[in-house]
Amino acid sequence: PAAQEIWRSEMLLQIFVEMWLHHYSLELYQKMQSPQAKEPFTPTEEHVLTVRLLIKHLHSFSCCLSGPETPGPSSSAHPHTNSPLEDFKRLAIPRFVQHKFYVFLQHCFGHWPLDASFRAVLETWLSYLQPWRYASERVAHTHEQADRSVPDKWAPFVQENLLLYTRLFQGFVSRALRTDLVSPRNALMVYRVAKVYSQPNLAELVSEAENLLLEPDHIHPSRQHRAYTPSALGGSFLAPWQSPVPDASFRVKSHVYNLEGQNCDYKPMFGTEMRSLVLKLAQLIALAKQTAKSISKQSAEQTAGAGLLALLGLSGSSLGNAGYCGSDLYDLGPDGIRKTDEYLEKSLEYLCNMFRLNPSQVSQLSSSVGAASEESSQPSLPDCVQGDHGLILTPLGRYQIINGLRRFEIEYQGDPELQPIRSFESSVLVRLLFKLSSAINQRFCGELAALCQRETFVGRLMSWCLVPPERSSKARCSPLTPHSPPQPRVSLRFLASYRTLSSLCLLLLIGYYFNMCPALSLLLLLGGGFLYAAVQTLLTQHRRPHQS
Repeated sequence: PAAQEIWRSEMLLQIFVEMWLHHYSLELYQKMQSPQAKEPFTPTEEHVLTVRLLIKHLHSFSCCLSGPETPGPSSSAHPHTNSPLEDFKRLAIPRFVQHKFYVFLQHCFGHWPLDASFRAVLETWLSYLQPWRYASERVAHTHEQADRSVPDKWAPFVQENLLLYTRLFQGFVSRALRTDLVSPRNALMVYRVAKVYSQPNLAELVSEAENLLLEPDHIHPSRQHRAYTPSALGGSFLAPWQSPVPDASFRVKSHVYNLEGQNCDYKPMFGTEMRSLVLKLAQLIALAKQTAKSISKQSAEQTAGAGLLALLGLSGSSLGNAGYCGSDLYDLGPDGIRKTDEYLEKSLEYLCNMFRLNPSQVSQLSSSVGAASEESSQPSLPDCVQGDHGLILTPLGRYQIINGLRRFEIEYQGDPELQPIRSFESSVLVRLLFKLSSAINQRFCGELAALCQRETFVGRLMSWCLVPPERSSKARCSPLTPHSPPQPRVSLRFLASYRTLSSLCLLLLIGYYFNMCPALSLLLLLGGGFLYAAVQTLLTQHRRPHQS
């Protein structure tokens, strides 16, 4: 078609872009004093899928360039254009879509919830990053060679879209570090990104583009204009372009300056900071794999009693994931756990190949995580650091609590006599014995304290019998909780336990069997208890915290 007829396609594309990708930042709204300044921009999942469909159509349209040596959409390697339609195919994405699409994705990456609905944004982003999937030669040879490396002819596209490959990848890794990777849906998203970026030759193309960006510019240090400038005259934006062909370095810098400004703080994708984030992600992947294995073991143990639960009218499926406190519980069946393990295993492999991580280091990390998870069946404390006001959870510790890997040991820290009545205790006896103990302690508190302060054997014996045991040193109490040393007191609550009452009845029956009266049996019990206390006093040096 003639140049006068291209404007219809331009206008239609601009309408789509303005409807679906037009988004101003809140700062710009406030500067303009617009009434929309307080209206948040919240795209829906259907909105994002519509944008993805537009991107796929534009890639297909741009990849059908005439000429066998055309390198791809948004390429500027050919100074001579054949027709206005060919120019429109080359420049449709970089001129009309790229900038607003980048802002759109940045907003979604920063504001989208940390759940599985982010898959729509993810697939839209990945569709934009892979225009070679829509090339005619790619479609023709799909059945011949399923896994092909990215051809070098797509280097101009990678250079002109460097921030969409690097900056958004960094944003995704930051999201993944805060995501529940035990969920199969979240693990699938990590797998999809790792698989796309692990395509052969793609990492090399991104690294070359970064080198072009970071190399010094000795000719024009303040390049901030576009490589493709719209015509200053009226009519079509796609007037014949006669500017000289920009070099690769200028192409990359022009792209970055247009999207982020000349003073942007660019962090290399393969730098030390990004490698440390990827190592953290690898550690979380290893933790998620261990969590999936523990959930599989728990579900296998609970499945063994599924028949009995069914007879009792209980639902075994409702108890299958009781130990897991993450999201998407309905996905964590046997198939879900198997898929999670496969996705995480492949993701770890792809990330190691992409960032050239040491396999021995990653395997050592995985083995250390596995040893820490299986060192004992009893739960250990989450990962935390000691602060000025107590323990502070680290990001790894928060991840461990969210996924049920570790938990704090919750222990009653109040008055032992005021604990709630347990199911194995008699409520009537607990209340009666509490009143009796309180009366004794209130009446003889001074005498008991003076007796326990003696340095004789009797004083140590009374300290062992009267003073309640100290709280375990492993239990970390809150720094705001006042902690006073326990005072000597008489506690008779143990007599309200059904187990203690059953033991007493059993001993009385044994005494009755040997023709012993109940009084003699009780006297022997008291003597045995006194002998046990005396032996414990001699063998252990009991601390008396009430004297400190």
